[in-house]
Amino acid sequence: MKNAIILTLGLYLTIALPIGVFTLEAQTQDMAINNGIGFGFQLSQFQRDFGLGLSITGQYFGYDKIAVRLRGNLMFNENVQNATTTWTPYSNLSLGLIGVGGKVGEYIRLYGEGGIIGLLPSSEFSTKRFVFGGYGLFGFEFFMNNSSNYFIEVGGIGTGAKADKIVAKPIYSNGLVIMTGFRMHLK
Repeated sequence: MKNAIILTLGLYLTIALPIGVFTLEAQTQDMAINNGIGFGFQLSQFQRDFGLGLSITGQYFGYDKIAVRLRGNLMFNENVQNATTTWTPYSNLSLGLIGVGGKVGEYIRLYGEGGIIGLLPSSEFSTKRFVFGGYGLFGFEFFMNNSSNYFIEVGGIGTGAKADKIVAKPIYSNGLVIMTGFRMHLK
């Protein structure tokens, strides 16, 4: 127990304290980040399903703190059919609202995003034609210049989706969400 407390305190001092110092410093700097319409590409992991997709982010508004994002992903569900492991493709579409939480330095933007998601399951593993759910995540954009960035997003998804044509009817697209990719913002 004592070692866990020391480890937690050490991680906090190593990670949180420098971020707090940089955040205080960032408040006095002018921001050069572009808040125009953005187009992106992402690699994603929804529970155990790998995917890749495209996104469009609307113009930021509300003092450059709020935006709307539309995403589409081609996902691959790993499952066993006829004693063979296979990746079965399916897709999803999401619409979310972004809220900027702050900036670190001149080129790092921190945000939260939440919204609705619709799954279009494959008939190979599901009898459903459409599954509706919600998601939420935290994101970090690392700008290389004022209009292009790499991003990392971590959060959760809840859809209740089950692969009901597969033995044991496993859930999919529920739980942890991890995405990373590249985004370009237009002026």
